[in-house]
Amino acid sequence: MKVKDADILFVPGYTNSGPDHWQSRWQSKLSTARRVEQAEWSKPVREDWTSAMSNAVNEAERPVVIVAHSLGVPTAIQAIPQFRKPVVGAFFVAPPDVANPSIRPKHLMTFGPYPRDPLPFPSVVIASRNDPYSAFEVAEDAAAAWGSLFIDAGERGHINAESGHGPWPEGSLTFAKFLSQL
Repeated sequence: MKVKDADILFVPGYTNSGPDHWQSRWQSKLSTARRVEQAEWSKPVREDWTSAMSNAVNEAERPVVIVAHSLGVPTAIQAIPQFRKPVVGAFFVAPPDVANPSIRPKHLMTFGPYPRDPLPFPSVVIASRNDPYSAFEVAEDAAAAWGSLFIDAGERGHINAESGHGPWPEGSLTFAKFLSQL
């Protein structure tokens, strides 16, 4: 699949992805990309976020490819039952452990637990071994339950601008390969 053949939906996490974040950089370079906007980025409410997600998918004009980071991952996963248009693939980066009672802020737990059913479309999960928001094994287990290709990013923190992943060329290459296989 080529970029022009898909609606690429970027789904940021808690507090959105700033201008230096890889999501923002990639979105600006992909002609059919748009961001799933949330009314309240710093006080996420699961029902509001998943509704915005499903609305974005259901308004798509082409098959959808999801690119989610952090809290964007459970947002997309929890919204799947409301999708009425085809999603052809998902690229999930740094999924947080939303079932962990020590997660902060605490209201992020309302996005969990993750469903354990296989996803109805191909997907990739990329996780870091030292992500402060999820144990590596939790992300690996979720990916296995979903039937996702799991990629070990090594020790990369939360794979965001703060951990040094502004442009994130390795991720871009991995996404391009994933897209070409859809």
